[in-house]
Amino acid sequence: MNITADIKYVGVNDHKIDLFEGQYVVENGMAYNSYVINDEKIAIFDTVDAHFTDEWLANVAEAIGERSPDYLIVQHMEPDHSANIAVFMEHYSSATIVASAKAFAMMKNFFGTDFADRRIVVGEGDKLSLGKHELTFVTAPMVHWPEVIMTYDSYDKVLFSADAFGKFGALDVEEDWACEARRYYIGIVGKYGAQVQAVLKKAAGLDIQKICPLHGPVLTENLGYYINLYNIWSSYSVESEGVMIAYTSVYGHTKVAVEKLAAKLEAMGCPKVVVNDLARCDMAEAVEDAFRYGKLVLATTTYNADIFPFMKEFLHHLTERNFQKRTVGIVENGSWMPMAAKVIKKHLEQSKEITYLPTTVTIQSALNETSEAQLEQLAQELMA
Repeated sequence: MNITADIKYVGVNDHKIDLFEGQYVVENGMAYNSYVINDEKIAIFDTVDAHFTDEWLANVAEAIGERSPDYLIVQHMEPDHSANIAVFMEHYSSATIVASAKAFAMMKNFFGTDFADRRIVVGEGDKLSLGKHELTFVTAPMVHWPEVIMTYDSYDKVLFSADAFGKFGALDVEEDWACEARRYYIGIVGKYGAQVQAVLKKAAGLDIQKICPLHGPVLTENLGYYINLYNIWSSYSVESEGVMIAYTSVYGHTKVAVEKLAAKLEAMGCPKVVVNDLARCDMAEAVEDAFRYGKLVLATTTYNADIFPFMKEFLHHLTERNFQKRTVGIVENGSWMPMAAKVIKKHLEQSKEITYLPTTVTIQSALNETSEAQLEQLAQELMA
């Protein structure tokens, strides 16, 4: 696939993978992206997963013909991108690796060598000329590993963005970009919003016409849309108006309360109500929804003087990704000593700018007249 006259796509699609990074469901597979710039000198951008060595090397060979690559630019050392560095360097004995100092330290860990005699160490603002194409390197530490660099090609005005602007899904499957990019971002990069904001400020000074990420499609149109979403996600701002309800229910009584609350909100004209049963849903989808919407309701049972395990796991996923700037309502259930609200607030005490709604719905076993009234009041507060 031609990106420009000189830049070609040489990545691969993976439809055998079931869990990305061992935890994220990827029903439509993954793309491991790699690129070639053909100029007076040839640069290859990143390798691919170890399961696709032969396919990737064949793609590279087809893209460069009888020539040999001069540089392998390593932007990110996660194995789905770096696994074939040593194979590539053996296959192309005259090539030089271009990467950050931290990347070379990681190569030593992965491959037993840091290629000391065949390397160029680059940092912020360093440049590399291929001929017409002059590359400028942009450091992007913790987006989302410490060694990451991005690369800007001033000739074609292309940003090679490493894992930023990536998404789940192979390139031969059509699907909504934002949904899978959001789940990818929140799950994998979400903790590092401040670092992403810093890189976005650097990118604002560049004339970018195309973005070439290491996962997902090359972005060529309406780049402001994608950059704006990244700004929203990395600043922990509200993307969509609505209420997300996350619940656990042992015998169904908490579920009944959640269903009644959702129906009340919809009848009152709430723009969007999303309900997630944390014991059965894709946890990554639930986490994505919590970051997407401005209001979150947590409904769970007291369990062993704590909260139900799936709710505890969910709260852990939120807090480790810097969940903040949200309005939270609580529905607790406990037959003899309801204490879920107290435990939930303890879990979220390190989260910034959390506003708790005044009414906590307290169910003792099953809804009654009192808790029904509390549920109605909570609905009113969520719509205020």
